[in-house]
Amino acid sequence: MPTREKSVENYSATASPAPVDLIVPRDCAGLRFDQALARLLPEFSRSRLSAWMKTGNITVDGAASLPKTKVWGGEKIHVIPTLDPQATAFRPENIPLNIVDEDDALIVINKPAGLVVHPGSGNWQGTMLNALLQHAPTLMQLPRAGIVHRLDKDTSGLLVVAKTLTAQTALVRQLQAHSVTREYLALVHGTVAKDGSVDAPIGRDPRVRTRMAIVTNGKAAITHYQIVDHYAHATLLRCRLETGRTHQIRVHLASISHPLVGDPVYGARKKSTLPAFTRQALHAERLALIHPATKRRRSWHAALPDDMRHLLKALEPT
Repeated sequence: MPTREKSVENYSATASPAPVDLIVPRDCAGLRFDQALARLLPEFSRSRLSAWMKTGNITVDGAASLPKTKVWGGEKIHVIPTLDPQATAFRPENIPLNIVDEDDALIVINKPAGLVVHPGSGNWQGTMLNALLQHAPTLMQLPRAGIVHRLDKDTSGLLVVAKTLTAQTALVRQLQAHSVTREYLALVHGTVAKDGSVDAPIGRDPRVRTRMAIVTNGKAAITHYQIVDHYAHATLLRCRLETGRTHQIRVHLASISHPLVGDPVYGARKKSTLPAFTRQALHAERLALIHPATKRRRSWHAALPDDMRHLLKALEPT
């Protein structure tokens, strides 16, 4: 049977399983504790059982026990199962959203730095998706709750979210056709001499899988940049994306020796005399697209957030 992409409701959380009490049978004598558990509780994966042991959700005769400890039969085991964090990821949460515009087809949001867009490893709750499900419960019926593109956790600025499947399809097609305008303000290290473009494919860094890099077998990626202002030891750029690869602006600007100020991943080795900044200095300032319902081009603008505004004020102009 062919598979299809899971929509949000496929991940809806259920109630936590009831606690389990059992006694180790004699035929498990001599086994490691984790081996005995795997035999006695086959409905749970070994990784889940291991996690519960580490968090104290499984006790032996009322006390925590190491996985390698041997059992001999007769021990009383108490298990308090908890749901996989992924199972509870797609729940509504009362998280404020800065909504720039909303109608029956879409929502435009000015995302603050620090807010993760979509649940994922290490960030299963407290995301923009959770906030969207609270704000508009009908988004539960759409793949990814209507989210069609993302910003990094520590990038601020504009995002569009579809409210209907028709609108989502239209927005995805526009993104694929590179007809959505996305412009960012980026403060980078060093003096950029002139406007330019970076056309270089991006993929997973083969050495560090949590990073992206310019790799020959990566996906096509094009970033255009224009100088907005020069400062001592820094340049403010306006960047326009033709494509939307993960970390695209961060990787491309680092590749021309002008990493983003504050970037902990791609600018970490860059020595700086600039004021400390706790995130990458990147803000999605402008978004423009064809409205899925009216078929007219719409444009939105989001002013720099306070932290970037204060940073620019603290810099010495040239």
